[in-house]
Amino acid sequence: MLRETPAPEPVPAEAPAPSSPPLEVASEVGRLRQVIVHRPGRELLRLTPQNKDELLFDDLLWVRRAQEEHDEFTAALAGVGAEVLHLSDLLRETLAVPEARAYVVDHTFGGRLYGPSAAPALREMAQAMDDAELAEVLLGGLTKREMLDRIAAPRSLVLHDLALDALVLPPLPNHLFTRDTSSWVYDAVAVHHMRMPARVRESVHYEAIYRWHPRFAGRAHHRWSAPLADARATVEGGDVLVLGGGTVLVGMGERTTPQGVELLAARLFAAGAADRVVALTMPKARAFMHLDTVMTMVDQRSFLKYAGLGMLPSSTLTPGPDGLRVVHHEPEHMHAAIAEAMGVTGLRILTPEQDAHAAAREQWGDGCNALALSPGLVVTYDRNATANAYLRDMGIEVVVVPGGELGRGRGGPHCMSCPTIREGI
Repeated sequence: MLRETPAPEPVPAEAPAPSSPPLEVASEVGRLRQVIVHRPGRELLRLTPQNKDELLFDDLLWVRRAQEEHDEFTAALAGVGAEVLHLSDLLRETLAVPEARAYVVDHTFGGRLYGPSAAPALREMAQAMDDAELAEVLLGGLTKREMLDRIAAPRSLVLHDLALDALVLPPLPNHLFTRDTSSWVYDAVAVHHMRMPARVRESVHYEAIYRWHPRFAGRAHHRWSAPLADARATVEGGDVLVLGGGTVLVGMGERTTPQGVELLAARLFAAGAADRVVALTMPKARAFMHLDTVMTMVDQRSFLKYAGLGMLPSSTLTPGPDGLRVVHHEPEHMHAAIAEAMGVTGLRILTPEQDAHAAAREQWGDGCNALALSPGLVVTYDRNATANAYLRDMGIEVVVVPGGELGRGRGGPHCMSCPTIREGI
């Protein structure tokens, strides 16, 4: 397997013991017990100046250094007792289950994507790979040259005109941001339909993992997926904050749509997983791509917030006799609406004092993208010195990890983590 620097040897997965804690994310800041991450790999080596925009990256990362930084990040998570699960290992172990392998291969190399001439040959090629090789191809992509090392070229219009180094299967570099593709909300998990085409295939991997991997199959939790055919109903996990006590905060911006929020709320309410959703209407801009790029929770009632976000229109969704009950709030009531939904007397909004240019630079560098390890203990990038110093002044303990390369991917510690077990507050 291609790696710029070696990663720790994977531990074979075993079925969870009966005493394992339940799969549940009961808050944003309770003690973190288990989390999915993805170590940078071959997929990031596929980024070029020509394809980076299509693959949603602003720059090319130095992969070896990004891996070293990610290793420090996962060490910080493990250092507080969190069990760190690597997506590449989960995917490889899931592919050992025949039903899961068939599901992933069929949804990756389908006829609608590759045409009736190439699809059967590509599926046969994939099924002939061992679990580790197939997992690496699914994550890192496949060029026509690499395909021809495995099979004879199918007589296919789709493949005929591709150059030898053209990608037959695009890589998935955004798997680095494990927060987005699925959301654990209390005792329920939703596998999302992603807004951008470059990320749609990520959902196939999580759907297979949650259905068939021994850590998740048969465990007590609600599971569903958004309808893949309806591109308007999109939700991404970076927009979803679990506030505790049955309340969920969701941002509607570049990636999450009102249709997606209503669908998520209806399913949460039907399952009894949550009883209140507060939706924020955010600017639809790349700088604000997810709610967690501008606002994250750091203790029981404190939020780190970007000064440039301002006050936003909000709506509170609750179960109604005939569906959803929706109450709209003016922008000046944003904080009050969140506090009321949480059942607290008020929020503590933490916004470092700095000029607009410095604030915008730190927000772009994930200065607001803090990941709570427990109430009042967060991990952040070292590059955001002003925000980190301010948090410490406000009584928040800050663990810093290097983000010189990882931060060029436009995602911080909160983006790079998908909690699967987290205590309440």
